Amino acid sequence: MNELGVLLDLPSVRLAILALLLGSLSLPVVGVFIVGLDIMPVRFAMMHVALLGIALGFLTGLDPLLCALVLCAVTGGALTPMARSSAGLSGAMGLLMTLAIAAALMLLSVSGVNANGAFELLWGSILATRPFDVAALAVLAGVVPVLYWLRRRDLALLLHDRELALCSGVAVDRLTLILLVIISLAIASAIRLTGALLVDALTLLPALAARRVGGSLAAMIRWSLVFGLAFNVGGFFLALLFDLPPGPTLVLVGGVVTLLIHAVPTYRKGSPQSCASSSASPLSPSSH
Repeated sequence: MNELGVLLDLPSVRLAILALLLGSLSLPVVGVFIVGLDIMPVRFAMMHVALLGIALGFLTGLDPLLCALVLCAVTGGALTPMARSSAGLSGAMGLLMTLAIAAALMLLSVSGVNANGAFELLWGSILATRPFDVAALAVLAGVVPVLYWLRRRDLALLLHDRELALCSGVAVDRLTLILLVIISLAIASAIRLTGALLVDALTLLPALAARRVGGSLAAMIRWSLVFGLAFNVGGFFLALLFDLPPGPTLVLVGGVVTLLIHAVPTYRKGSPQSCASSSASPLSPSSH
């Protein structure tokens, strides 16, 4: 415990904890959006686009995270027309991922980034968190909850069924654009904490656990925040205590707990009333 106290006095550790706390206020909610919109492939595409943005930053000398944020935001906005097509977003994601990672590897090679630098991009380096990284997460921590609170009815309709939202007068295209841009920015912001390959620990795992225990959008949002905080902070402290790599530890903690939650029978679904409400839940994947 004395060693833990010494570690907690380090500025880098304190900055990492602050980043995780701020991330826990927004990234799990973004995971709820991803699950509700049923756009799992988009997060993979944005990981690769973020890597391309970071590679551009290395090549041009600009801040890598800033480049990743800008490129992800532009790409997320450009994906909006595909969301209303019959093929949905999934069809173009494979091509986008392939092109983005190929371009990223090319730029990393041209910019002279060594293998260790590229490996760090994939797996993250939470103890190398910078004030700018924290600032980006702080902005998300303010924007995402406010967006949910102001548009919670429209979000519930959109995440449940796109056509129903349209018939109810929801500005579906504009709201989808906002969500895709926020999702893209959130994934880019989380790259520093866990790396491109493990970003699901901060976004998707809390949302998947919350969907198991939450019977409505509001409940799922609340539970995702609880799980996100527990996974992130709990995993980080375990990493400090046992001298483990933080990124994989966060993923393993979140993954194991999510599996355990899904393994426990949910008696809420056993009653007729629960079954009816479950089938009409606004958390079922939207038809995109």
